[in-house]
Amino acid sequence: MAVHARAGALASAALLLTGLLAGCGGGADEGTDRAGASPAGSSPAAPTGEPGSPRPPASLTSQRPDWKGCEARPGESAPGSEWRCATVRVPLDYAKPDGATIGIALIRKQATDRGRRLGSMLFDFGGPGGSGVSILPRAAASYANLNSRYDLVGFDPRGVAGSEGVRCRTDKEQEADNQNIDLTPDTTAEEAAFMRYGADFGAGCARRSGKVLPYVGTSNAARDMDLVREVLGDRKLSYFGISYGTELGGTYAHLFPSHVGRTVLDAVVDPTADAVGHARNQATGFQRALDNYLKDSGQDPEEGTRRIVRLLERIDRAPLPTTSGRELNESLAITGIVTPLYSKSSWPVLTQALDEAGKRGTGDTLLRLADSYNGRDARGHYSTESHSQRAVSCADSKLRPTADQARALLPEFRKLSPVFGPFLAWDTAGWCAQWPVAGEREHPETSAPGAGPVLVVGNTGDPATPYEGARRMADALGRGVGVLLTNKGEGHGAYGQNSCVTSTVDAYFLDGKVPEDGRTCS
Repeated sequence: MAVHARAGALASAALLLTGLLAGCGGGADEGTDRAGASPAGSSPAAPTGEPGSPRPPASLTSQRPDWKGCEARPGESAPGSEWRCATVRVPLDYAKPDGATIGIALIRKQATDRGRRLGSMLFDFGGPGGSGVSILPRAAASYANLNSRYDLVGFDPRGVAGSEGVRCRTDKEQEADNQNIDLTPDTTAEEAAFMRYGADFGAGCARRSGKVLPYVGTSNAARDMDLVREVLGDRKLSYFGISYGTELGGTYAHLFPSHVGRTVLDAVVDPTADAVGHARNQATGFQRALDNYLKDSGQDPEEGTRRIVRLLERIDRAPLPTTSGRELNESLAITGIVTPLYSKSSWPVLTQALDEAGKRGTGDTLLRLADSYNGRDARGHYSTESHSQRAVSCADSKLRPTADQARALLPEFRKLSPVFGPFLAWDTAGWCAQWPVAGEREHPETSAPGAGPVLVVGNTGDPATPYEGARRMADALGRGVGVLLTNKGEGHGAYGQNSCVTSTVDAYFLDGKVPEDGRTCS
């Protein structure tokens, strides 16, 4: 398990956190306004392709999706009849656009007011690895008003679920990993097992998904989005990105600034951070959220943190029993503590879980929380989201820290977060250990000169993507492009959790009203 920016992970688990399921809508003006919307059908879709790059062939750019009723996926119910599914073909390798192709799975709910339809709105709910095809129908109630003028479109990015989803481990192997691998190793033997696990995970991805593994990075997913935009007939892309979806949206803006329509990025990944910097940010963010939780529950944050550290040390020495017969080890306990920090509404569950573990010596609630985060159902079946997440992250990042380098980070990371710091420091090495595919870059490029305004929403108490990343994203997009909206609140994502944020975002999508840069909601 790696923390990373897991909006999709929680949205697809039993904990459906509404802050991650942000709504969207369309502009109301005739013609193109400052926010970049234009009435559907007013002009042909702009051609796909970056300047100077080979354009995909007409066989791809002129395809029309064959929308059909959606089938139920394993462990899920089929969405209602108002939802239709299709597959769009895209190049496996954009450097060879006439070569092999893969399918990108889409789901759509058409605008209810067809006479005033403005186009399509594409969503990415995060991860990386979250399935928009699965998540969007469950979030439909959040978008009912906005759906009047936009088709709501979810997609599985390449390497995810129905879009050539990456698979690396069997259910049995994942269960053994979660039970036996110490993600905060304390001995030479534990360190060796930890690093071997990372290498074995990558080797499993290569064996089972070697065809797509070199091509699942964020830049290629952004290129897919532009081809989907053209196939759907939209001149500009209207987009709502959450968590990792903000990194994808920023990458899209950099590659295709002239195609950027009304775009909102909520729960923002810091585009200036490399893999180690991201772990450092998360150590800060999760400890900040834990401190706020402890203060909210009437506890001194320093003493409460020490108490949780002592609990984790006891669990490391002697895992807790559960009624399922499975044990709660330290790694699973850390995951269980992380999970409810994503939403303030889940803080009471964290209190219950900590009381149960500390006072009764049982780990049922923490294990259920960890399972929801790790995508494990009651039958022991794991989703492949964590496989896709790792494949995308390692395809993106050039960094491959060693065990020695991770160990050297421990003093700093323990100071940032006594609870989460050791895990996040070690995670920098274990995540992409001996990965079979080279990474593309140190951090995403999101500068987008010439793009229309992009609304960047940051929550001051966001645990997984700390608030500082929102300001850095707005700055990186460039003057006149990035527009920062700050929310003084808790949780991963602000839309739908704060009426000021929600009304501001709605006014932007529905009426093209761009707020003043630096506006604050509380």
